[in-house]
Amino acid sequence: MNAIGPIEPGDDTYRAYEDQAAVHPVRPRPPLTRHRRTALALAAAAVIGAAGLTLYLTRPRPPAPPPPLYPSQTVSVTYEGGMTHPRAGDATFSFDISLVQASGPPVSVRRIGQPSAALSVTVAPHTPFTVKKGTPRTARITMHIRECGKVPRNAGLPFLDVTLRNVRAMQTQSFILGSAYAKDLSEALTGACPPNTDVMSKTP
Repeated sequence: MNAIGPIEPGDDTYRAYEDQAAVHPVRPRPPLTRHRRTALALAAAAVIGAAGLTLYLTRPRPPAPPPPLYPSQTVSVTYEGGMTHPRAGDATFSFDISLVQASGPPVSVRRIGQPSAALSVTVAPHTPFTVKKGTPRTARITMHIRECGKVPRNAGLPFLDVTLRNVRAMQTQSFILGSAYAKDLSEALTGACPPNTDVMSKTP
């Protein structure tokens, strides 16, 4: 009668295993040195830092603030009166203007002029000067007559050309100063240069 059961190891099975273990003993893993622990810590920190940098660079960013307005959109120029009354032969006359900034960064007033070649302009305070929000500036404008024969008789220049600059741009804007300025300007020009005269001025 044959019996079926677990197969028993042969006589030399354990000896072969013991001989192999003696030839190739299992060596314990050496402990980590201080240098290696430091290197591993630095590597882990580098990985974490790179992940953090990636998250920072890919984070949602708020929209950029809108640029400031152009300077001509924030500054107004008005005629304040004070027009002098030149007599025939006088080379100059003066008046006041006010410059007001409604909003935005400070604006530099670079130049104030007018379109007629027969006239030149000087300004007090001298340009450039700055206009800030909440701090209106008053400027005294002096017109110098170069040649009466070429001065427009109909006061066709009721505006001033003002060059303005802020952090966004530099612009030259023609500011219309209104009917009161046109009337006073016409009277001053007629007083300094009566009809049928050709007074020459040496004032620049």
